[in-house]
Amino acid sequence: MPQAPNSVRAEDSQFAPLDWGLLLATSIIWGSSFLFMAIGLDAFEPGLVSFLRVGLGAATVVLIPSARAPVARADLGKIAILGFMWMALPLTLFPIAQQWVDSSVAGMLNSAMPLMTVLIAWTAFSTPTGPRRLFGVSVGLVGILLIGIPEAATAGTNAAGVLLVVLAVTCYGVAVNIAGPLQRQYGSLPVIARALAFATVFTAPLGLFGLSGSTFSWSSLAACVAVGVGGTGIAYSLAATLTGRVGAVRMSIITYVIPVVSIALGVAFRDETVSLWAIAGTAVALAGAYLSSRVD
Repeated sequence: MPQAPNSVRAEDSQFAPLDWGLLLATSIIWGSSFLFMAIGLDAFEPGLVSFLRVGLGAATVVLIPSARAPVARADLGKIAILGFMWMALPLTLFPIAQQWVDSSVAGMLNSAMPLMTVLIAWTAFSTPTGPRRLFGVSVGLVGILLIGIPEAATAGTNAAGVLLVVLAVTCYGVAVNIAGPLQRQYGSLPVIARALAFATVFTAPLGLFGLSGSTFSWSSLAACVAVGVGGTGIAYSLAATLTGRVGAVRMSIITYVIPVVSIALGVAFRDETVSLWAIAGTAVALAGAYLSSRVD
């Protein structure tokens, strides 16, 4: 697909104040999503949590008039793939994984996304990546290891849960490389609205299956509403806008900030434990985020 003229800016320019604002806002919303999913799982089955999150997100975005702007029929297939890889599949894997991992651990492991994004951008999308950004991602990876290895042990993390989170963030790495060109051509909201609509269809069977095994809880329902409206409808729109402005690789550094939020909320509301290694690793990961945002 031909790139829009501003695609040069997306890959090469400094972060503007608006870019930092989008990054921080989306990080805070997505960081809190792990807590809300954990609360939702107190009463609801994982499939129902995923379906409610995606469906409520779709309903939120479609209320915005600009989200209903037309897109070319020829690109609907790409948007369907985006809906599956960025929403339906990973947002199904995370609730399943969080049956075995703490919300803070899931948020910290989510920081593997920048590495996946760089590898996929290189191998599948031929995106050039300069040495400074690669160094920043490498620093961030060291931070992820400092967080994940000792924290997984102290939190009693199940290996299957860790594997599912890694698979989910790999899906994100594919998706953000697809989202950037589409967003630059059509705008973020029309793309996100249609991707969420496809994802709602994809997750509906699991949602109906999960309904039979769930019990009702107002707190779980409220948590699903919060993660659907905020963590999906609003956050995905902000993230797609950021991807269009700064490119897929640099957008992925958003996941370096998410652990800070997930750790704080997990400790405050779920009595989860966090090691000093995790705190040190978070600081290193944030340094990697800064380096990755700089121009080579």
